[in-house]
Amino acid sequence: MKKPKIVRETLIQSIQSTLQVLGEDLQREGLLKTPERYARTMEFLTSGYHQNIDQIIGQALFSEDSSETILVRDIEIFSLCEHHLLPFFGKAHIAYIPNGKIIGLSKIPRIVDAFSHRLQVQERLTSQIAKELLRVLAPLGVAVIIEANHLCMMMRGVEKQNSSTITSTFLGAFKEDNAARQEIFHLLNGLGSIRNSRNF
Repeated sequence: MKKPKIVRETLIQSIQSTLQVLGEDLQREGLLKTPERYARTMEFLTSGYHQNIDQIIGQALFSEDSSETILVRDIEIFSLCEHHLLPFFGKAHIAYIPNGKIIGLSKIPRIVDAFSHRLQVQERLTSQIAKELLRVLAPLGVAVIIEANHLCMMMRGVEKQNSSTITSTFLGAFKEDNAARQEIFHLLNGLGSIRNSRNF
């Protein structure tokens, strides 16, 4: 693996060349530090390639007899579309049915970040998160639902501003048992209604 300093310098040179090809003046005040900012930004947005899920989780797996659905909803997602290098962003809802183990709640968003901080397509991102939770927890079931807006559709191409994309992956009980799967939608819809209630 290249050292971070070498990677950063390569990114800086790359964006300098791109800006010049686009006709920009690299000595213009607003662009003087742009190549370095771009390099640091790309390092952050692709940092998931260098993250180890087992290290992220650490000791945050706990024995627990519960076998009721656990749902973490509205996890913010920011990622880069690998086709155009434009952002897509939205929310993930993640559920699992424990099978003797539960995971510290903060670790689920961290797993989401590890996979979203890569060049992605939403379909793969959804599947990767679900499969990793299945590997780590060996639960009775895992469900991952992501709703996102894609700037590659909003800023260019079809230029549709109000469209969103929903993807889902259901594994184990959530795939095999329709009642379990419907419980997820009931929880998501029901909690949404509670949040919007004036009495909440």
